[in-house]
Amino acid sequence: MDALPASITHALPLRLIDGTGAALRLTAELRYDAADPYAVDAVFHTGEPRGVRWVFARELLSEGLFRPTGDGDVHVSPLVDETGRAIVLIELRSPDGEAVLHAPADGLATFLQSTYSLIPPGEESGHVDLDLLVEELRRSSGPAV
Repeated sequence: MDALPASITHALPLRLIDGTGAALRLTAELRYDAADPYAVDAVFHTGEPRGVRWVFARELLSEGLFRPTGDGDVHVSPLVDETGRAIVLIELRSPDGEAVLHAPADGLATFLQSTYSLIPPGEESGHVDLDLLVEELRRSSGPAV
């Protein structure tokens, strides 16, 4: 039997909605890594050389397929677009500005389903390397006093 990959990457087409309601097409590269089982890393390819990176809770994206969710800088909600297609509204806020994105619900659901093949929902805590986490915290906080 083949071993499961340690991470999954998926290109998700998006529409960035501007203040006038016009849409700009762009792509987000979604990445799920078993080493960080609660998170989904997203790089939005906006024309910037390295793209714009955000990290989402996997559970937030999953819940956002079915009901409005989110707090603070990220809100995710299910919607139906003008053509009747199921989409997910992703609203992002930062000190640099705000973004309103439309993602195809089926594309996001396909990505999330593939992450569940690595680590099923509810089993994330069994895949966190606590020793590594403690070591990273020690390094990032400097010497102990």
